[in-house]
Amino acid sequence: MGYVYVLIAATLWGLLGSFSKLAFQEGITPLEVAFWRAAIGSVLFGAHALLLRQAKVAPRDLVAVLGFGLLGISVFYAAYQFAVQAGGAALAAVLLYTAPALVALLAWPLLHERMTAGKLAALGLTLLGVAAISLQGGEVRLSAAALLWGMLSAFTYALYYIFGKLYLSRYSTPTIFLYALPVGALGLFPLVQFETKSLLAWGALLFIASLATYGANLAYYAGLRRLEATRAAVVATFEPVVAAGVAFAWWGERFGPLGYVGAGLVLLGLLVLTLEGRRR
Repeated sequence: MGYVYVLIAATLWGLLGSFSKLAFQEGITPLEVAFWRAAIGSVLFGAHALLLRQAKVAPRDLVAVLGFGLLGISVFYAAYQFAVQAGGAALAAVLLYTAPALVALLAWPLLHERMTAGKLAALGLTLLGVAAISLQGGEVRLSAAALLWGMLSAFTYALYYIFGKLYLSRYSTPTIFLYALPVGALGLFPLVQFETKSLLAWGALLFIASLATYGANLAYYAGLRRLEATRAAVVATFEPVVAAGVAFAWWGERFGPLGYVGAGLVLLGLLVLTLEGRRR
């Protein structure tokens, strides 16, 4: 069941790009999309936590939760946008999805999760697949700034998996995001240039916040409770396959042959991981 939850989350996250593109088309900047995603999401998670009376965080954990808000929300959202600006979307995506490899490395000493041959094979297949999807066609502009921002986005994205494993045993998902998302929104606020928004733009922003953020995170962390961090990280890389399919159907964005090879490698990696999990 853990795999199903993470795949639901990956599907919702996969829709994020197309709905963000709709918001961009309506004149909203990427950083403003990121801000409203955090701000509206904080309202939804806050209401959820208060309704369930799950708003309390022990003082000893408050610094870690608020720090996650800055690193996992503000820095991650901003770093990824700067990576796209400096090196283009393809390179930013490749660097971002080095996160599962970082998770595997971090989970070994921090969470004492075993590094098996199956995990290594699945990681290799999914990373190769994401690289093929991202690099097919177009130009890739490698620079020191693109490398710096891209790896920073990957590192902060990897922290989602590690932080979730360390703190989900103590707190529910709404409790964590009740504190983290407002901090993330406040961290983004000085970077945002606010624009006048159409009804369609607000609709896109509400979808991004309610389903691609609130719904996706609930599903993902439900899966993470049932899976090792490395497994959840690899399964979540199904996201670019969904994103590519929706972008093709909605926006007419086409894969080249290498892109279809990459999608197949990602699916093969998921299959290897799932079969290895059943054998244990």
